[in-house]
Formats: sequence, C-alpha cells, structure tokens
Amino acid sequence: MRDFDSTFLSSLILLYDSFEEHGISLVYVGKFSHTITKVFAALTGDETEKSNESKAVQRTLHHTMIEILQNMTKHSENMFQEINMGQGLFMLGKKNDAYHIITSNLVDAKQEVVLKNTIDSLNAATPLELKEMYKKQLREGKISGKGGAGLGLIDIARKTQNPLDYMFFPADVDKKYFLLKVKVDSETES
Repeated sequence: MRDFDSTFLSSLILLYDSFEEHGISLVYVGKFSHTITKVFAALTGDETEKSNESKAVQRTLHHTMIEILQNMTKHSENMFQEINMGQGLFMLGKKNDAYHIITSNLVDAKQEVVLKNTIDSLNAATPLELKEMYKKQLREGKISGKGGAGLGLIDIARKTQNPLDYMFFPADVDKKYFLLKVKVDSETES
C-alpha cells in the first residue's frame, strides 16, 4: 500500500509547473552555510558554462550569488548563532535573457526599516553615485557584530546594474519575510 497524499502531490505538481513557467531551476529551503554557498556556486558555474554565457556574466552571477548567500548566512533573523548558519529560501532561474536570484528570510522591524531605506537609496542612485557610496562605505564603514561592513547590497547593485526588487510579507507579530529579487542580465554567446 502506498502512502501518498494526493493533495500534497497535486500541489507539488502545480508548484513544479510554476517553477518551469518562471524559469526557476534551483530551489533550496533550509539552513545556509559556507558549504551550501560553495555547492550552489559550483552548480551555477557548471550551468552557465554549458549555456555558453560570457565570462563577464558568469563572474557577475557568481559574485552576486555569493554575496546574497553570505548575507543569508550572516543576517538571517532566525540565525543559529553558535554555528554561523542562517535559514531561508533561495531560488535561481533564467527567463527572458536574464538570471533571477530570489531569496527570502525572516527580519525584524528594525531590519525592515534599514533594508527598505538602503535598497530605495541604491535603486535611486546613478552608477557614479553607487561607486561613491561603495568607496565611502569602504573608508567609513564599521564592521558589524555579524562580520559585515555594509558593502553587500551596494556591490550587488553596482555589479548587476539593475534595480533590486524587494517586498516584505507578514510572518508573525514581530517578524516579516524579506523577499529580494536580483536580476543579472545574460549575454549568451551564439
């Protein structure tokens, strides 16, 4: 006798079809660590090489993905402090000649305000202003208790040259899900 939940399986098929429709090829939900980051980087590197992506696109995608995954590892609200491991959702896909990296993790109200202000500021900045923000942060930035100097989102905006798309969804009374979508344009060689 099989132990299948037909409702769950139907939902799974719908989810799979939705991922296919949106070009999502990698989905991970769980704990984030340095090891997970290395595995995703290797998988993505193999895939972009097979797709004949230019070295510039491969570097930008790799760098952006590493930066995002390090942020997930260090700054997730439901972080396992003793083992430096965050928790959340990571998706990668390609659609309409662009790669899309989508992440989600829990944040508190203070993090929400900081993230919203930071991303809005980055999205409004010109490439020259982003370069100046980066230099200023390098000179004046303080290393946080979690090991960051505040360069990650600035660097992602600079390297991708695309706006950072984000949303916040209620999770519970004190927390929200922070959803970030980063677009890396493709230059597939023919």
